[in-house]
Amino acid sequence: MTVAAAITFEDLQAKAREIGFDVCGVARPNIDARNQKRLDEFVAGGEYGSMDWMNDPERLPRRRDPMMLWPDVKSVIVLGSNYGPAENPMALLDHPDRAMISVYAKNKDYHDLIKKRLKQLARWLMEKAQKSGADGEQVKVFVDTAPVLEKPLGQSAGIGWQGKHTNLVSREFGSWLFLGEVFTTLEFADATPEIDHCGSCSKCLSACPTDAFPAPYKLDARKCISYLTIEHDDVIPMQFRRAMGNRIYGCDDCLAACPWNKFASRTEELAFIPRAELTAPRLADFLELDDGEFRAFFTGSPIKRIGRAKFLRNVLIATGNSGTANLIPRVEKLLSDESPLIRASAVWALSQLMAPDAFAALKAVHFADEQNPTVREEWDQATNTA
Repeated sequence: MTVAAAITFEDLQAKAREIGFDVCGVARPNIDARNQKRLDEFVAGGEYGSMDWMNDPERLPRRRDPMMLWPDVKSVIVLGSNYGPAENPMALLDHPDRAMISVYAKNKDYHDLIKKRLKQLARWLMEKAQKSGADGEQVKVFVDTAPVLEKPLGQSAGIGWQGKHTNLVSREFGSWLFLGEVFTTLEFADATPEIDHCGSCSKCLSACPTDAFPAPYKLDARKCISYLTIEHDDVIPMQFRRAMGNRIYGCDDCLAACPWNKFASRTEELAFIPRAELTAPRLADFLELDDGEFRAFFTGSPIKRIGRAKFLRNVLIATGNSGTANLIPRVEKLLSDESPLIRASAVWALSQLMAPDAFAALKAVHFADEQNPTVREEWDQATNTA
């Protein structure tokens, strides 16, 4: 009996569920030609924006071929954890004084929990392998920080398919699955890949506020609100500011629009259930966070990694879109912030909330002392369009 035969897929699946995963599948360490082509077009078109690691000459071949990442890998175990929301993630669009945060970021950083569980499953695999008489087998675990095309692997593993919004869709959990992988030298039987069930539906594409999908199954990250609010380091491009609405971290529009979510269920994982203070937070409260308060408030959250400056930039764009004039005094204070990114975003927010003559008077007070060219440009653009 081979080592892999001694560890049946049923055993693997049962252990994964015992650890806390909701789905488990096994794939060959191969990316099909269609998805390799998609990746090549994405990179060649510069659609990754400032995420330069996507075009890293060392990492790109590994992303296209898992065996370039680890030549000894025989099987990729793909695990999924349900983070389905209990409420409609779009509900806060009707409350512009509140901040919309992507469902996945309303509590703990999922990377930490998923990696811990992946390691737990990997240890179990190695223990089972050793008891079967094999001491040379190996494992490696990955959560989306490594150059792994996990969504095509998830489809090959049978746990879902890559929808037209480029995310994985599950018939059981809709669009709400966190993914992680265990690469192993153990060889399991091939899974039956999931087929594409999108059909003629294009609701996810038409739901995008910034038209970030040039075609089905293609995403231009440079237009995506998730990219703009998380990965983009500069001021938000003018053409996307209004479309952002009150989305301050990530965007769930394309995920929430998927009809397959009617089969999804609320997550039972406590770490994924939203913190009470992040269910419908007020923009006003975030505007007053200093750096220490920002770090303390978002300890353990994925939001912490973007830093206060980018976070306040996003909050200020949402504030400008809110039409809430009573936020003007709080925004005015940020015109003296040490971060040029925050100052520039505050200028735009005020230009949207103040009458043109009041805004012009404010410029007369602040413009002469402003040395940063980006902030000065914001003042000039806002004055010309007011």
